[in-house]
Amino acid sequence: MLDVETTALAGLLILTPRRFGDARGFFAETWNAARLRDVAGIVPDFVQDNHSLSAERGTIRGLHFQAPPQGQGKLVRCGRGALWDVAVDIRRGSPTYGSWVGVDLTAENGRQLWVPEGFAHGFITRAPDTEIIYKCTGYYAPEAEGAVRWDSVGIDWGLAGDPVLSGKDAEAPALADLHSPFDWRPS
Repeated sequence: MLDVETTALAGLLILTPRRFGDARGFFAETWNAARLRDVAGIVPDFVQDNHSLSAERGTIRGLHFQAPPQGQGKLVRCGRGALWDVAVDIRRGSPTYGSWVGVDLTAENGRQLWVPEGFAHGFITRAPDTEIIYKCTGYYAPEAEGAVRWDSVGIDWGLAGDPVLSGKDAEAPALADLHSPFDWRPS
């Protein structure tokens, strides 16, 4: 069983796999190509899994993307802790260009976010020692990396103070200065 929620941004989906629990804990099937094809009509070709840990609450990673032809779709989930995951539409010509959607992903709720190519992706940690696990449709290609500055899109990150940022994320260009490598293709 897989619950699929559409969002206001075409192609961006919230997926919640069913969990089977007992006194020991739970079991969940977090990825099944046939089920996603049958329920959502997509079959990503995943080639790489990533896993990162952010030690401090208030850590922002993103907003990142990889340019074509090394673009990446991502299936994102939280393995431990809590994060607020955000995707921004950066497809030129899209009726929702510059719009964003944020989703709470926690170890407890088991929700996942499908982020197709054409979106900048990032998150903020809501708990210390938060782990994010995600599958990618493209290999990491540093020459194709791109970013949008975290504070240039109008996202309310829910910060109580200054975020913990990498130098790269702090120096990323604003959305207004982005020359997006993605084009909108209506379905």
